Amino acid sequence: MAAPLLRELSLVSCHQFHPSVPSVSPASSFLLPHEHKLHSFGSPPLQSLCSGWQPRARARVRSRRNMRAMASLSGFLGGIFKGTDTGESTRQQYASTVGLVNGLEARISSLSDSELRDRTSALQERARQGESLDSLLPEAFALVREASKRVLGLRPFDVQLIGGMVLHKGEIAEMKTGEGKTLVAILPAFLNALSGNGVHVVTVNDYLARRDCEWVGQVPRFLGLKVGLIQQNMTSEQRRENYLCDITYVTNSELGFDYLRDNLATSVEELVLRRFNYCIIDEVDSILIDEARTPLIISGPAEKPSDRYYKAAKIATVFERDIHYTVRSIFGASLFLQVDEKQKNVLLTEQGYEDAEEILDLKDLYDPREQWALYILNAIKAKELFLRDVNYIVRGKEVLIVDEFTGRVMQGRRWSDGLHQAVEAKEALPIQNETITLASISYQNFFLQFPKLCGMTGTAATESTEFESIYKLKVTIVPTNKSMIRKDDSDVVFRATVGKWRAVVVEISRMYKTGRPVLVGTTSVEQSDGLSGQLQEAGIPHEVLNAKPENVEREAEIVAQSGRLGAVTIATNMAGRGTDIILGGNAEFMARLKLRGLHVVGTERHESRRIDNQLRGRSGRQGDPGSSRFFLSLEDNIFRIFGGDRIQVFDWLHFIGLIMLLQDMFL
Repeated sequence: MAAPLLRELSLVSCHQFHPSVPSVSPASSFLLPHEHKLHSFGSPPLQSLCSGWQPRARARVRSRRNMRAMASLSGFLGGIFKGTDTGESTRQQYASTVGLVNGLEARISSLSDSELRDRTSALQERARQGESLDSLLPEAFALVREASKRVLGLRPFDVQLIGGMVLHKGEIAEMKTGEGKTLVAILPAFLNALSGNGVHVVTVNDYLARRDCEWVGQVPRFLGLKVGLIQQNMTSEQRRENYLCDITYVTNSELGFDYLRDNLATSVEELVLRRFNYCIIDEVDSILIDEARTPLIISGPAEKPSDRYYKAAKIATVFERDIHYTVRSIFGASLFLQVDEKQKNVLLTEQGYEDAEEILDLKDLYDPREQWALYILNAIKAKELFLRDVNYIVRGKEVLIVDEFTGRVMQGRRWSDGLHQAVEAKEALPIQNETITLASISYQNFFLQFPKLCGMTGTAATESTEFESIYKLKVTIVPTNKSMIRKDDSDVVFRATVGKWRAVVVEISRMYKTGRPVLVGTTSVEQSDGLSGQLQEAGIPHEVLNAKPENVEREAEIVAQSGRLGAVTIATNMAGRGTDIILGGNAEFMARLKLRGLHVVGTERHESRRIDNQLRGRSGRQGDPGSSRFFLSLEDNIFRIFGGDRIQVFDWLHFIGLIMLLQDMFL
């Protein structure tokens, strides 16, 4: 039964996504007549071999059984993890407190601007006198709501008040994308800043920190509080001044490195941080889960000969895949080397040791005085596992790391243990001196030092067990203000990558012709540039947002335009978090409503399902219409790395399926 199922996996999926192909019976859905062949979508040659042929009745019976199995498999690929908790229990839990805030609204709205600031001063005094923040919450939230109306023109909804209350309790608020998390954060930030002990609002990059400080930071400033911002190139004096503000916007990396530098300080005058009090983490799953064990390291120079890196890089070019080494598989061990892509690690075999020692004229590759093994292993890692325009980009004479979760360049970051130097040698760039570690801490250990910690994200429930066990943080689902009406279509799966990309171009072209805005998510700079080239050939105007500097500088402009009529935007994970694609503009907005809103196209599944959900969440925000679909290939990284052996078995089964089909035709 496996072979017919695989046969339909490739062909039925093609029919499923292309509406121009007429409905056919389950049997003929994988053997379309000649005029409806889908070669342009990369479907297997099986269709062309059998075009125009009508299967026998027994094939129809078998196909109906397989269609039921296909429906099950499609469900597995297309969203079996959808939760059922809509947050209504949370709404009921906080209903009475929300009622108290709403009850104050009329009285607060009658106050003048100066009277609002006087009320803030009164709340600060009550907090200094020892009154609990819980008792101050209704009036504090009512003040923030009124200030937001006057300064931003936005009135926080009741569900946003609930989100603020969840954060104040020291929990993680899961709020669907587009529900206004940025505005929600200012509610508990203002309340907890009343004590005078400071609040840190942590975001994932400088762009978001600056944007949030300049936008929603106006609200606490209007109410009389000081709001600070930490950016990468600030001096120690500027950092100290901004950390002393009531509310400080900062990235996770800047805050962590300032902590390490303070621990290396030799005098009190060198310190920049104040005592930790309360921390709100935006995109908390990215920081506390995805990057939990990422070490923050402050290093000092350590002299090591650079010529060894270049020599090791030359040896790595001699060890060629499928000739000298191969990816570990069930069909045989490698001759010289085994590569573990999942763990980004390589392992030399006995033959590999001997050849390396012969090339280098060594008696022992693992001699601790020489350490040649480390140089060679790093060189092969750089060649096989760290890819240009995927894991890093080259700017000038520098190798810059690209964050796999956000798609952004990680300025100032370097891989440790000689790996960064190995990549520089591979690219024939000047090798910067290796370093020794002076201070180090992981994000996990760093954020556990805050007496009160909370966070918000659109995707936390899937990791609730880990948040609870490691950080003692409960995940609470906050209800949406409007019902989600986005349609998430089933994944479309192809055997080969070339077919997938052709189908993506067809999908974009179809949406572009109807005027619907399209956001295409890619997993690397290389993919985004490649798709851009295909769209140029197809005559489809578009924008590209990835880690390349010319695109980063236009990020705000590109994101702002990506919801407009007929806009096509290709983006790496940069557009997956913290960005709000607005279907705005009166007449254009109404036109977009009729066209069913923003369509999101995913081109590969990420190792983290939350990253996929973040991409989908760019569409259907605040009750807007929208849709999404992922196009996959069995050659995608996630299939190769996590199921490579089974995919090879699939190929054999597909071949067997072809034999069975030919038997049906001629026997």
